[in-house]
Amino acid sequence: MTTQKLIAEALGTGFLLIGVVGSGIMAETLSDGNIGLALLANAVATGAMLYVIITTLGPISGAHFNPAVTLAFALRGDHSWGAVPPYVAAQIIGGILGVWASHVMFDLTILQTSTTMHRTGGAQWFSEILATFGLLFVIFGGLRSRPEAVPALVAFYITGAYWFTSSTSFANPAVTIARGFSDTFAGIYPGHILMFIVMQFLGVGLAHLVLPRLFRPS
Repeated sequence: MTTQKLIAEALGTGFLLIGVVGSGIMAETLSDGNIGLALLANAVATGAMLYVIITTLGPISGAHFNPAVTLAFALRGDHSWGAVPPYVAAQIIGGILGVWASHVMFDLTILQTSTTMHRTGGAQWFSEILATFGLLFVIFGGLRSRPEAVPALVAFYITGAYWFTSSTSFANPAVTIARGFSDTFAGIYPGHILMFIVMQFLGVGLAHLVLPRLFRPS
């Protein structure tokens, strides 16, 4: 485990949250109450940021930026278990710093707690299982067929999943935790974070059962 990799994971996750939270603030400000338009802008900006950070930082750290992805790679034997805690810590810290940086950019109070209350319930929990499974399906399927296309595949998947999942596809425990620190368009009430993360890890478990059989070496 090198410092370079941890910096890449923290920086990449930080930029991911800047993409999510910063674009959410801008979209809500400019959309004049049109939630659909705000979500579209939020989705496009997040997808664009994902393409950039995966392309630039992938060769350094593998561009996980997501504890669920790190765990999935460890379960596959492609990432050492000893490196999981440092990666996850870097992702969470980077994500929170990215949220705070977004607040600074838009002249908001830096330390916030989200009051967004609608991100809960069985439908959204199930959505997070599918969103996380789908993300891993895209990553491992892409690595099996066209590794060079993975940045675009992930970016397109998340852009679409903002719209076809009821939860708007968090699919990332670090992102979920960090978004609890922002009382803006992208926020999630802290009391709802735990169940989102539980569902995301259930998605990892489902992916570990299914994807090795689907994408086994020919």
